[in-house]
Amino acid sequence: MKRIAVLGAPIDMGASQRGTLMGPAALRTAGLLTLLEALGFEVVDHGDLAVNGTADLSDAPPRNANHYREIQRWTRILSRHSYELARSGAVPIFLGGDHTLSMGSVNGMARHWQEAGRELFVLWLDAHADYNTPDTTLTANMHGMSAAFLCGEGGLDGLLGDVPRAPIDPDQLELFGTRSIDKLEKDLLRDRRVSIADMRAIDEFGVGVLIRRLIDKVRARNGVLHVSFDVDFLDPAVAPGVGTTVPGGATYREAHLIMEMLHDSGLVGSVDIVELNPFLDERGRTARTAVELIGSLFGQQITDRPTPSNAITPLE
Repeated sequence: MKRIAVLGAPIDMGASQRGTLMGPAALRTAGLLTLLEALGFEVVDHGDLAVNGTADLSDAPPRNANHYREIQRWTRILSRHSYELARSGAVPIFLGGDHTLSMGSVNGMARHWQEAGRELFVLWLDAHADYNTPDTTLTANMHGMSAAFLCGEGGLDGLLGDVPRAPIDPDQLELFGTRSIDKLEKDLLRDRRVSIADMRAIDEFGVGVLIRRLIDKVRARNGVLHVSFDVDFLDPAVAPGVGTTVPGGATYREAHLIMEMLHDSGLVGSVDIVELNPFLDERGRTARTAVELIGSLFGQQITDRPTPSNAITPLE
């Protein structure tokens, strides 16, 4: 039986709008663990992490990085736990919390897979690129620096301290559903040649073509895929419970197709669910939608399909 390890990270100081610390509880209440068990997985819930101020934090906090010390503590403990969960052989699902969570979760996963001799690719399902640094940010909110940190950009070099940093190459990052990028952030993304499937590309080519391209790329390089799912990737009409809504996001059906195709690929080794803010939600609607999408990622289907997702059968 395949194993899933669930770990909550109730962190919310990386965003401008507080409240994502309630995200892990909302996802559990919406039935995430029950659904995964119904799909045939052995699910172990490791509860929610807690941090304290006893760690050696001797580096100087960078400028333009709000709540750096608190996020530093979270990142270190999350990276350690992520690494250990990856080594256990389970598929980790990290429940957030804001997107600074990924600075720890993805670093730990990347460290594990680098030691195993495989590349970790990261699918960033998000309205925002999150590729700012302290030098480019307009807000100083660290959830907007997560992807840049994971790709080894400078400015937050002391964040992990003695925890090994395992940066991925910008070529291993895939931004998907992006529709809000700052000017200096855009320049940096262009310089690093990061792959971006923005909403224009999705409208023009469809999510099926674009996700198939990613799957083929990861498979050709014997890679493993981490899905970092920010619920503001979805259109606000589908998922209102986020602090940074941007109009024109993915539809309910587009999101399910993405998750179904990722499941069919067999390449997903870990997942983040971030930026769910129950304080802003409408009677749990966003939490339930997120749980349904994770169900599709792990094999739930409306109907059993006898053909792969890239095949077309004629109507009879």
